Amino acid sequence: MSKVTRSDTQSPAPHDADSHDRIRVHGARENNLKDVSIEIPKRRLTVFTGVSGSGKSSLVFDTIAAESQRLINETYSAFVQGFMPNLARPEVDVLDGLTTVISVDQQRMGADPRSTVGTATDANAMLRILFSRLGKPHIGPPSAYSFNTASVRASGAITVEKGNKKAVRATYERTGGMCTHCEGRGKVSDIDLTQLYDDSKSLAEGAFTIPGWKSDSQWTVGLYAQSGLLDPNKPIRRFTKQEMQDFLYGEPAKVKVNGINLTYEGLIPKIQKSFLSKDKEAMQPHIRAFVERAVTFTTCPECDGTRLSEGARASKIKKISIADACSMEIRDLAEWVRGLKEPSVAPLLTALRQTLDSFVEIGLGYLSLERPAGTLSGGEAQRVKMIRHLGSPLTDITYVFDEPTIGLHPHDIQRMNDLLLRLRNKGNTVLVVEHKPETIAIADHVVDLGPGAGTAGGSVCFQGTVEGLRASGTTTGRHYDDRSSLKETVRESNGTLEIRGAAANNLRDVDVDIPLGVLTVITGVAGSGKSSLVHGSMPAGEGVVSIDQSPIRGSRRSNPATYTGLLDPIRKAFAKANGVKPALFSANSEGACPTCNGAGVIYTDLAIMQSVATTCEDCEGKRFDASVLEYHLGGRDISEVLAMSVTEAEEFFGAGEAHTPAAHKILDRLADVGLGYLSLGQPLTTLSGGERQRLKLATHMSEKGGVYVLDEPTTGLHLADVEHLLGLLDRLVDSGKSVIVIEHHQAVMAHADWIIDLGPGAGHDGGLIVFEGTPADLVAGRPTLTGEHLAAYVGA
Repeated sequence: MSKVTRSDTQSPAPHDADSHDRIRVHGARENNLKDVSIEIPKRRLTVFTGVSGSGKSSLVFDTIAAESQRLINETYSAFVQGFMPNLARPEVDVLDGLTTVISVDQQRMGADPRSTVGTATDANAMLRILFSRLGKPHIGPPSAYSFNTASVRASGAITVEKGNKKAVRATYERTGGMCTHCEGRGKVSDIDLTQLYDDSKSLAEGAFTIPGWKSDSQWTVGLYAQSGLLDPNKPIRRFTKQEMQDFLYGEPAKVKVNGINLTYEGLIPKIQKSFLSKDKEAMQPHIRAFVERAVTFTTCPECDGTRLSEGARASKIKKISIADACSMEIRDLAEWVRGLKEPSVAPLLTALRQTLDSFVEIGLGYLSLERPAGTLSGGEAQRVKMIRHLGSPLTDITYVFDEPTIGLHPHDIQRMNDLLLRLRNKGNTVLVVEHKPETIAIADHVVDLGPGAGTAGGSVCFQGTVEGLRASGTTTGRHYDDRSSLKETVRESNGTLEIRGAAANNLRDVDVDIPLGVLTVITGVAGSGKSSLVHGSMPAGEGVVSIDQSPIRGSRRSNPATYTGLLDPIRKAFAKANGVKPALFSANSEGACPTCNGAGVIYTDLAIMQSVATTCEDCEGKRFDASVLEYHLGGRDISEVLAMSVTEAEEFFGAGEAHTPAAHKILDRLADVGLGYLSLGQPLTTLSGGERQRLKLATHMSEKGGVYVLDEPTTGLHLADVEHLLGLLDRLVDSGKSVIVIEHHQAVMAHADWIIDLGPGAGHDGGLIVFEGTPADLVAGRPTLTGEHLAAYVGA
């Protein structure tokens, strides 16, 4: 008889591998971080909080995520690394316990006109394959359905240099789906010639009205006046037919101007290359204003805006073309794909269904695949980037999110929270930079940075549980349970802005009167038609100043002083005080240090290795030539002024020898939006998302206009900063302005004088006005989703 042995009931010793359950950061000094040391639990949801500019992104994105990406890149061969960006090691002593990081940031998706929601998510690629296999009539491979691929035909002799050289006759043909008229853009541009020149004047009299085209420039005006093809003394309206053809559409030709060989080409192609080929958002404000005046974009008449060739539009599956499929709302397209039962393409249909269902699950079912990627809001762009990760079987990944609730109605935040928890429950580490209490509440671990912003931040003020944060006494803890109350009395309007028959995008023939002289909030779920109503339907006028969510673009040479125009009065003040040229006080012009060309650092490219940046020894990082630093204003040189904070500079230029009213006025506006801690010379590339939004707001406040339109100004703002923003909005209204705000934040809704709620749903379920009235009426009746959430917020 066999004897049964008892198993040992004692638990085994923990495995060494299980001891690596934390991400350890020691001595982090990236940007404004002050030697931060912290341990973050793995396979948990950690939320990073703190005021805007406190160092959250510097710790999560610029330190943890950046080092993980750099280490992964180093695993590739030198050949592959040559095609990848060279990432420098972050300023940190020790980073231990890292896993592969997937960053889902709030950077806008590319504004290239050829980039759409479909191309950005691979949904278009799968649709093209589907139509190339099942479409009738069959027109070719997947490229035949691509609006980014032009049809090409070529033939000729080629020489194959292998063994005996031999000339071979070859033909090449590729079928593309690009519309030849609009070249796959869906729109064609039409230039208003009256904005380019005054035809009653001659070239010699300064007929051109194009910004930057000075009469003494041989590269622009001089090229046309002295080309020999045109009479410079004849008014343009008296040009012959041939002269007008040469003037507007002339082919490139070599001409000699003042002894220099230059290339002459017609005005229209020159304008297209100089202005229309560039990203409009990257242009200086006056150039952008000119382009908006001079160029109108209309739907391509040949492809009707579908971007596709006639052949691609004619090939169909069950009476649906690829153009029809891309124009459907994604939730409708998902249903259509679910109805396709074709065994030969079963794996493709499964993958396409999963991608489209992910859109619906993440709350973006109201989008269409043809939607240009550049028109997505920051929140929509971030959620589109999430799609490829939702169904991923990978585990033990570190997912990093930058304010995933941006652009979300309170109704949608719960859905986002569920997605974050689902990623965590699969065994992943989830790190979230966030301000919304609803998302902070679901955290397993909270890290609060601060105590202030910029140089006043960069330290860990608290780490622990949400309950511990509430009782911590930090800025976030004190404001965690803040709730704005409804106004006892609201302002009376002094007029109305009429919108009639608004039908842009999903709007359904909307008529609405927006009150003037008050704070009006436009709200509704994401995709309900808010931006379409305000940006797409509002009557254009000189008095409307629109501040949207488009990002600030700038290189490491750009800073708050250059972006706001503050540097111009400062340079002039220095020049006047010292009797020299203003250009000397620009690090991008004559005053630049010749060794580093005004960059302050010298970059050494080491091919596949990270580039090395060393502080310039000649200027010691000050960016200016030594001779320029000998000139002073109020006892300070230009480099010392640029090192000042906004608050210091406001005092410096407000009185005394350095008194400069023009500079003081700009600094007042920067302080007004809560950016008093920023350094004037701090590179724009180091600013957080919230700081950039407020910098943009401060710049636009200088524009003369009676109506201000703000698109989600609470983006990137801490709970404590929202109160500051409400004060700013009140000051604008009290100064006689009308303020219209597109917003989801309940504090702004509660503070409004008038609310216009769109809905009831998103996409084709939205596009209607579901409520107009005061916040008190909305809370009392609770007729909409917004009303229910606002009532819960104010405790009604």
